[in-house]
Amino acid sequence: MAGNPPKRKVSRSNTRSRRAQWKAEVPTLVKTVENGKTVYSRPHQAKVVTDSQGTELFLEYKGRKVADA
Repeated sequence: MAGNPPKRKVSRSNTRSRRAQWKAEVPTLVKTVENGKTVYSRPHQAKVVTDSQGTELFLEYKGRKVADA
């Protein structure tokens, strides 16, 4: 089951005004310098480590390997 059924009808006006309050947010980014290049990334996200050819090796978080790519 997908939850409880509605107790009463919600008017079209109320539904649309509630939906109108939703706003997209700009993602927070952290500026870091890697190999002389400025890189923007999301905070608290694992970073993909690549070799010199650009092949993805593994995921790294706070200097530790956390997963294979």
